[in-house]
Amino acid sequence: MSMVYLKSPSTDPAFNLALEQFVFDKMDRSHEYFMLWQNNNAVIVGKNQNTFGEVNPIVIEEKGVKVIRRLSGGGAVYHDLGNLNFTFIMDAKEASDLDIKLFCQPVASLLQELGVDAQVNGRNDITIDGKKFSGNSQYLKEGRIMHHGTLMFDSNLDVVAAVLNVAGDKFQSKAAKSVKSRVTNVKPFLKEDLTLEEFQEKLVSYIFDEKSIETYELTPKDMEEIEKIKVERYRQWDWNYGKSPEYTVQKERRIEGCGKIEAHMNTKDGKIVEVKFYGDFFGVSDHAELSEILVGCELKKETLMKVLENIDIEKYFHGIAVGQFVDILL
Repeated sequence: MSMVYLKSPSTDPAFNLALEQFVFDKMDRSHEYFMLWQNNNAVIVGKNQNTFGEVNPIVIEEKGVKVIRRLSGGGAVYHDLGNLNFTFIMDAKEASDLDIKLFCQPVASLLQELGVDAQVNGRNDITIDGKKFSGNSQYLKEGRIMHHGTLMFDSNLDVVAAVLNVAGDKFQSKAAKSVKSRVTNVKPFLKEDLTLEEFQEKLVSYIFDEKSIETYELTPKDMEEIEKIKVERYRQWDWNYGKSPEYTVQKERRIEGCGKIEAHMNTKDGKIVEVKFYGDFFGVSDHAELSEILVGCELKKETLMKVLENIDIEKYFHGIAVGQFVDILL
């Protein structure tokens, strides 16, 4: 299966997420796709996150940062023009495939060739000296996988620290320096002085193994469809923030190998009336299905274990066991 290269003509985050969705949903499935794109001043939140709890609204307004929700799970990331985003779209080997490293390793390998000690660490990070410069996530649907990641080449780290309202359990302090100490740019570690444009060229050449590169130029009809997706989804407040009702009970737990899960529950007479899940976890199925299953359940361990005994919980929360999930609810 041949790979096609596509570079976005826009730095509008709503357009670029719509472009990804268009390539994933509409373009010829007999090809694989590699995309490069940049967003100007944006926070991109994971599909499963509570947007209100992930960003600093004062900084968002002051700096004119756009907040957009993506299709994939994982955590919130800040994009500016010092950051480069990459996307792979191809057939998944199997519906449950969440192999982050497969797509991250080529980026790390290129940087190693350039003299940078980049390593694929954790469940979705690429790091230098233990500091993160690339966060990655994936979206699977109908046998296709979309993997996308950030490459902080020369981003404004002060803004990164200020704009993300980081949860206390992820970092010891909410202070900006706590975030800044955990992230870094690529540029200071390069042995040669490369511009972002020069680095892009090297990345494309490396991904295509210096073979002839088949490129795709968006047609006017493509642009029309992308604009439609942008307007109908990525420009909508309901998609990016959502109408979040108040909940009586809010549970939060970080599970090693899974991520943070928040369970926001409305209960009555010891039973779940409504439950919604937020967090930076990954999953291949919509957790709203699980929410429906849980409505009406008594908040007792034996009852919940019985209801979930035939449910593959990892479809909704990758890397967690049923018992761990029930412990969160209780």
